[in-house]
Amino acid sequence: MLAAMPPNSSKPRNGGESHIQDTPVRERGDACPGALRLHRADDGGLARLRLPTGVLTSAQLAVLADAADRLGDGRLGVTSRGNLDLRGLGDGCGAELAEALSLAGLLPSAAHERVRNMVVSPLAGLDGQAHGDAQAWARELDALLCAEAWTTALSGRFLFVVDDGRRDVAGLGGDVTLLAEPEGRALVRIGGRALRVRAADAPRAALAAAEAFLAAVREAGTGAWRVAELPEGRVVDVAGYLERAGVPAEPADTSDAPEPSGGVAPGPGVIGDGRAVSVVAPLGRVTSDQFRALAPGPDGEVRVTPWRGFVVTGLSGRAAARERLAALDEAGYLTRTGSPWLAVTACTGRPGCAKSLADVRADARPTEHGLPVHWSGCERRCGHPRGDWVDALATGDGAYDFHVITVRDDAQR
Repeated sequence: MLAAMPPNSSKPRNGGESHIQDTPVRERGDACPGALRLHRADDGGLARLRLPTGVLTSAQLAVLADAADRLGDGRLGVTSRGNLDLRGLGDGCGAELAEALSLAGLLPSAAHERVRNMVVSPLAGLDGQAHGDAQAWARELDALLCAEAWTTALSGRFLFVVDDGRRDVAGLGGDVTLLAEPEGRALVRIGGRALRVRAADAPRAALAAAEAFLAAVREAGTGAWRVAELPEGRVVDVAGYLERAGVPAEPADTSDAPEPSGGVAPGPGVIGDGRAVSVVAPLGRVTSDQFRALAPGPDGEVRVTPWRGFVVTGLSGRAAARERLAALDEAGYLTRTGSPWLAVTACTGRPGCAKSLADVRADARPTEHGLPVHWSGCERRCGHPRGDWVDALATGDGAYDFHVITVRDDAQR
């Protein structure tokens, strides 16, 4: 049964210790799944597809829905990085899946597919609030990543964040963050440091920052996967690598505007003047038919968001947007800002995960405590939100312990 007590602590249930680990020593590469390297789960194979710009065409959407039906369990998952998961994949289907994704233009480089981790402002270019072209930056950065052999040394967990200046994704814990500024400038953030570059140089600056990180990893000898895992005091020489790349830069004092601790999700509903709508997938999972229901018109696209949702563009105005929103509501998406389910997330849980102590997706429900609640089947707490959140942790006896996790507890994730 579910424990009904309110959150009562800012510490997780593990003897008072935070679930954040000390600086690790990584003696192997990470095992993060990709579209080509499948993860074996209790419910079959798991493939994870990176979408560097977050954008899908109508044809690509159809290919993924068909692959879920033909090769998997008929569903797709949306991760907190805006990636897509296919689960329940049968043995021996990897080659067929890879061919389908390649033909759809979703695998430009087999060697780089797991390192194309990028989160981009999902409303970029839709409402006139941007300081820079985040989509163009993301496309260029993706091409740069795929063009260099050394970038394959990046972990499948290393994250680039590309924010168009509205600061919606800047706080999502990127290892390298690009933040557009007025007057054709951009901030490059890595490891608590920030440098200012010309907007036109932003993608090359992000690539140089990643190279500087790998150099710091080699010097530290810890095999770190992410910037936060570097030993305390280890400096990432961003300025030196920017100079080597021919990117002029200057130090940026951001003390009066620190990086936010979490993202700012677009609310479900009509976007701006009706050129787009935003919806959320309940608990980040949709059926293939629900996924097909997103299909945009000839002038539109689907953008996958890091809040387990979608933005459908190419609409002609508010009347068309309201009609489209009603159809997506009927399909089972969350389309209203007041829904309590917008604040509920969950890990995979049983039966898909052998480590889980519960079927958390069946148990998950909203709480009344004013914070996002994440339901976890084990102490790994996979996919939990950033910022302050309620930790609903399965105990193994059919109950859950509830605790508040604060920004302080989460700072090193």
